[in-house]
Amino acid sequence: MPNINRREFLKLGLSAGSLLALGSPSDLVTKVFGKADTHTKVLILGFDGMDAHLTNIWMNQGKLPAFERLRNRGGFTPLQTSLPPQSPVAWSNFITGLNPGGHGIFDFIHRTPEYYLPTFSSTKTSDSTKTISIGNLVLPLSGGTIENMMQGRAFWQILEDHDIPATIFKMPSNFPPVETKQKTLSGMGTPDITGSLGEFNYYTTEVTELQEDLGGGEIHEVYVIGNRVEAKLPGPENAFKKNQPESSIDFKVFIDPVHPLAKIVIQDQEFILQEKEWSRWRRVRFPMIPTQSVSGICMFYLKQVRPDFKLYISPINIDPAAPAMPISTPASYAKELEKEFGPFYTKGLPADFKAMSNGILDEEEYLAQDDTILEERKAMFEYELSRFDSGLLFYYVSSTDQRQHMFWRFLDPQSPMYDPALVHKHGTAIEDIYREADNMLDMAMSKADKDTIIMVMSDHGFTPFRRTFNINSWLKENGYIRLINNRRQGQEEAFMNTDWSRTKAYSYGLNSLYINLRGREGEGIVNPGAEKEALVREIVQKLEKVADPKTGERVITKAYITQEDYLGSQKEKAPEIIVGYNRGFRTSWSAPLGRITKEVFADNMDKWSGDHCMDPAVCPGILFSSEKIRSDSPALFDLTPTILSLFGIEKPDNMVGKKIF
Repeated sequence: MPNINRREFLKLGLSAGSLLALGSPSDLVTKVFGKADTHTKVLILGFDGMDAHLTNIWMNQGKLPAFERLRNRGGFTPLQTSLPPQSPVAWSNFITGLNPGGHGIFDFIHRTPEYYLPTFSSTKTSDSTKTISIGNLVLPLSGGTIENMMQGRAFWQILEDHDIPATIFKMPSNFPPVETKQKTLSGMGTPDITGSLGEFNYYTTEVTELQEDLGGGEIHEVYVIGNRVEAKLPGPENAFKKNQPESSIDFKVFIDPVHPLAKIVIQDQEFILQEKEWSRWRRVRFPMIPTQSVSGICMFYLKQVRPDFKLYISPINIDPAAPAMPISTPASYAKELEKEFGPFYTKGLPADFKAMSNGILDEEEYLAQDDTILEERKAMFEYELSRFDSGLLFYYVSSTDQRQHMFWRFLDPQSPMYDPALVHKHGTAIEDIYREADNMLDMAMSKADKDTIIMVMSDHGFTPFRRTFNINSWLKENGYIRLINNRRQGQEEAFMNTDWSRTKAYSYGLNSLYINLRGREGEGIVNPGAEKEALVREIVQKLEKVADPKTGERVITKAYITQEDYLGSQKEKAPEIIVGYNRGFRTSWSAPLGRITKEVFADNMDKWSGDHCMDPAVCPGILFSSEKIRSDSPALFDLTPTILSLFGIEKPDNMVGKKIF
């Protein structure tokens, strides 16, 4: 079994050679299809994570007037989320009109049953299989691949079949973008230039360490010599060279000896930053071989000049002017936006929550970064609205989700991370982003004509995240996981200390629990059929009785048996159980990648203090519509056939949802 560590897992396997060999997605989508002018237009705003309870409170207080107008005009209702309520699962429900049994996305993290190793659920990558070696160089003779693992057809592909135009902006779970001639820009799941979901670089003279279970960046110890700092900015691995070494760029920082400012010199660029100042986007190019380089964009933040030097560099985003990976259809769409607005965030989760969790950015610095993201989004939304005259426009906003994750502790006095002083400064951060969403809706309503149907939706809501539960430690305590060496418990990830010959069940991901099934897992011991089914029900019954020894609260409101809740061709690939956590509880930070800690329970001491990877019943999303909603309890996958019906299209037979208008 190959070894693995967190940093290796966070890489999607997108080495520079495969990036360059992939080339442009324009080969797939250069042909322009005939677009039918539609009398009816559909405008959908997707505010990730917008919570039904909070929305209702602030709307009734008069703080969300545009939402109130839309509710009075059409309707508002909580929206059933997915099982589990994780973003890649939920948005896949919406995109395809299927549940996870149909589209095959069950969690952020899946696993390889043969080797018990974690994999990303949404993408699969491979380097070129044909190469030629010349000295220290390895030259690809064919392209690598990046595959979107979501099964089923996206609703905009079906609209395309009927010549109905659509623009899909930043749709999560759409990396790489599914093949289409529609205008689409990939969203959540889009990596940075190194192939990770986002790794910052932090340069400091201060001794600093990242939290082991959080990761998300790299600390570089530097020295100030003669008011100068010399350092390297790491980039993607160079697959053109043997052993695929990490590429890098040299840069220098010249510190003013008197004033709190510094000049940064990187490649052909020089710029000055004051202390506490963010740079604009900076384009950097990582040379691979004399004829090839990979372009990315990043921002610099001079956190402190002295007494300790502190410089933060954001994750290096894919350059929309020269994408090293496919991020839009057609390829010209990303370039068109870059030409109009300049460089912009392409990384799927743009705000750097890992830097905040690790104390690299404080609350004010994080909000400044997220404000920049939001301003980009608003400007592009106005641009798309101005030319929306037919078909469908879907527009996605991430800030509603990311701010709730990081600032929920200020709404929750029971949170272990509640801080009255910070509440005084940033206690309205979540309310503020809901008001920004209201402003965007107001813009949409003011520009929409009488033939435009407006829908506002979210993929899930939010709950407090106060206590962690390591389900793998619980499985070990209850005899379902056995270790090779009990003295090494908690020291290994990816179940490296697990005795599979005596292990019956294990958990990878945030809500998934698998049976160690004979004939499927590499060293499975549980027989399919009656033995497996009895074991599943036994574990379900025990999980639903677990109580927190600190609070006495029930930890898991419902453990779902997927064979009873899922429908579709991918159902047999699903985990046996989806764990539905109660409000306030979530799987621990260490459990998703297979670390079996000695403690089952712990306080959540991370700034990431709100979450939604719980029981779907405790975190519904929102649905507003200018049309009357005729369903008592609509779900995400009901929106898909509803969209098709608005254009007179019958839903495909495999869609599980029903239209709601």
